[in-house]
Amino acid sequence: QLQLVESGGGSVQPGGSLRLSCVTSEYTQGEWAIGWFRQAPGKEREAVSCISRHDNTVDYVHSEKGRFTVSRDNAMKTVHLQMDNLQPEDTAIYYCAAERWECTSNRRDYDYWGQGTQVTVSS
Repeated sequence: QLQLVESGGGSVQPGGSLRLSCVTSEYTQGEWAIGWFRQAPGKEREAVSCISRHDNTVDYVHSEKGRFTVSRDNAMKTVHLQMDNLQPEDTAIYYCAAERWECTSNRRDYDYWGQGTQVTVSS
């Protein structure tokens, strides 16, 4: 069973940056697509970004295009989500999840999930 652990969340002011990390129990390159999702209070969990098994990346939220970058450090069994120019609407719990075949924005397609890390953006 694949295990995922997120870290790197915190509180920042608008315009700030955070780098989230998702450490997995197995090497994922060539094996698992890793997606990042977020869930704000009272809202549905939504897909943010994804990196495919072969390191192609997908952005799902229009407002984050150019601000968020997903990458994989396979040697460290880690997938990062670099988030720049953060805004209050980015406040949410951020989750990483693993999908066996391809990136998808449907959270029900993902097989394993981390516990989440809180990101708060406020002045």
